[in-house]
Amino acid sequence: MKVVVNVKLKAGVLDPQGKAVEHALSSLGFEGVNSVRVGKQIVLDIDESDKDTLKKNVESMCEDLLANTVIEEYEIVL
Repeated sequence: MKVVVNVKLKAGVLDPQGKAVEHALSSLGFEGVNSVRVGKQIVLDIDESDKDTLKKNVESMCEDLLANTVIEEYEIVL
């Protein structure tokens, strides 16, 4: 089963990469961009048919490796 994990910085955590992208967009003439936050998307293909078990396993993966839960939050899309 395909699972998508979207990881982004928590509100209030500085995002230097987002600031760099925001500045670059402005330099390229794209106006009206007030803020940019950069995250990551992880796509997993897992052999599991039970959605509850799958979600629990992916949550464990996120907590242990895929996200730094001190500064990041994640969303699991089954």
